[in-house]
Amino acid sequence: MTADTVANTNLKSDQILQCVLTSLDDDKAEEVVTISLAGRSSISDHMVICSGRSSRQVGAIAEKLSERLKEEFGVFCKIEGKDAGDWVLVDAGDVIVHVFRPEVREFYQLEKMWVPTSDAS
Repeated sequence: MTADTVANTNLKSDQILQCVLTSLDDDKAEEVVTISLAGRSSISDHMVICSGRSSRQVGAIAEKLSERLKEEFGVFCKIEGKDAGDWVLVDAGDVIVHVFRPEVREFYQLEKMWVPTSDAS
């Protein structure tokens, strides 16, 4: 990979992350945590974890996010768990988003696997 390719990949990754964060804010996602996976995982550059107040809101947050990424970047996201609405995974390639109901998020404590609480942003 050339330096220009790496720079373009990072730029796109950061743009997708910004779109994700804006979408989550617009849809009233709560307790949004962003974790950089660069150099720590080959699956993605960023992971975002957030909560919705109900199963219905969790599903709606994921659906709207997928629609926005498709419109803005032509990214077709893979979505898992939307029907149950407890924990929805949105795979946007460079950014992986987990949307939880608060009780389910507390049970799994996914962010603690990647970063100590004091480092989460």
